[in-house]
Amino acid sequence: MSNLPVITFHGAAETVTGSCHMVESAGHRILIDCGMFQGSKTEKELNYRAFPFDPRTIDALILTHAHIDHSGLVPKLVKDGFTGPIFATAPTVDLCKVMLPDSAHIQEMEVEQLNRRNKRRGRKEVTPIYSLLDAMEAVKQMRTTQLGDWRDAAPGIRFRLWNAGHLLGSASVELEAAGEERPIRILFSGDLGPDNKLLQPSPEAPTGWDHVVMESTYGDTDRQEVTEARRRAALKAEVKAAINPDGALLIPSFAVERTQELLADLVHLIETGELLPCPIIIDSPLANRASQIFRSYARSLDHGGLLLRAFASPHVRFTESVEQSMALDQMHGFHIVISASGMCEAGRIRHRLRNWLWREEATVLLVGYQAAGTLGRLLSDGAPVVRMKGEQIDVRARIRKLDLYSGHADGPELATWLKKRLPVTGTVFMVHGEEKAIEGLRARLASSLPDERLVDPRLDASYRLDHATAVEILDPARTPRLDPRQVGHTDWHNDFQGLLLDIQAEIGKAADEKARAKVIRRLREALAAE
Repeated sequence: MSNLPVITFHGAAETVTGSCHMVESAGHRILIDCGMFQGSKTEKELNYRAFPFDPRTIDALILTHAHIDHSGLVPKLVKDGFTGPIFATAPTVDLCKVMLPDSAHIQEMEVEQLNRRNKRRGRKEVTPIYSLLDAMEAVKQMRTTQLGDWRDAAPGIRFRLWNAGHLLGSASVELEAAGEERPIRILFSGDLGPDNKLLQPSPEAPTGWDHVVMESTYGDTDRQEVTEARRRAALKAEVKAAINPDGALLIPSFAVERTQELLADLVHLIETGELLPCPIIIDSPLANRASQIFRSYARSLDHGGLLLRAFASPHVRFTESVEQSMALDQMHGFHIVISASGMCEAGRIRHRLRNWLWREEATVLLVGYQAAGTLGRLLSDGAPVVRMKGEQIDVRARIRKLDLYSGHADGPELATWLKKRLPVTGTVFMVHGEEKAIEGLRARLASSLPDERLVDPRLDASYRLDHATAVEILDPARTPRLDPRQVGHTDWHNDFQGLLLDIQAEIGKAADEKARAKVIRRLREALAAE
């Protein structure tokens, strides 16, 4: 029994970020992904804590793709002692060369700002999760891997990659680990792309598995059939509705691929006369550098010619310097700004939102997944007031959502993907999804597998695998990093910010100073009663 492989879910378990799965076999350890946690502050704080394993004991790392929630902690892994190879497709390596240094830069910049505030408040200074140097060292350990080629990750563990259709270079991982009579075959889906994605083909992988680890981000969602015409028609309608002589359309967007897809469709709509020309500004240095990589791979992409035309369009402008970005606040006339980050948690979009959220002539179009606890999720859920850097902002801008650009398969597409991989003799682990999405996917898969073989692993849970079963390893001595109730949900930080906004609203409604004093007295009495 002890010779059977063990899988441990160190991230993307009941949440959509922090993807990191460990496979231990014959005394060796490998990781599938090493992503950064996003979402609530409680989850993001995991990024600063020690890994729940010793990075020096990891033989190899396999990356499914370059998105930060799958690759963002790789520099920290290297910083903490990991010296093994990092296997990934060539586009993933190229994208990581710009994304990981960008992540380090953002951390260093934001920590510097935080420490200035902490110094004024008499609080301890914090250090970035990793530095630019750590990111550069991580890239040096990356090894380009071709789709379909078998590679040895460690003695007794081999793998090959299959196109996942999610992002330039994205892959599913076929892995074989030593079993008692024959290797145990595990398929890690990675993030799976939807049908009819603009730049990527449909996912592919072999059939017949012992176990499958699959994403469930949109397991409860059933989108209408997404066609090229329908997607562009929906985008055109949103742009037309947003047009205001003194306004702007702000699109928080993931810098890698989502931005390029939007740009291609916007330019196409202008070229065909379906939209009047207007300035389109890509306000993200990362998106600019990623676009250069997309340009180099354009011939291998679906609609690569359209993408090249979009990059060359006279209506498109890329900002690079901080000064160019800040000058956007002075622009007159309707314009479109596409800026990272997609969940509104960092980067230049936060500056744009501070400048526009309180204006009725502005529209914010959300085009990607918004994790629980993020500013994007609060706006998506209709928050009338938000707080940014300690400042209260009334949300007067129109908040719109357009899900047709999602890089993730929806519920029916996920179920179809799994059916094409059958038979699965053992367990399907549903990861990379919040509770509602996982339960939605479970219902969709009920016709393919019995319920006891559909498992929703907790954060840091371990399972010993044979060809037909996955037995959870219970360790009473192990202390969970997070209470399961905190994973994939808003946290006390969100509740506290909400309370502050409620207090300000209540005081604001008070008729005079006497009424305001009464509100404050009642609050003090409530605190004293505790």
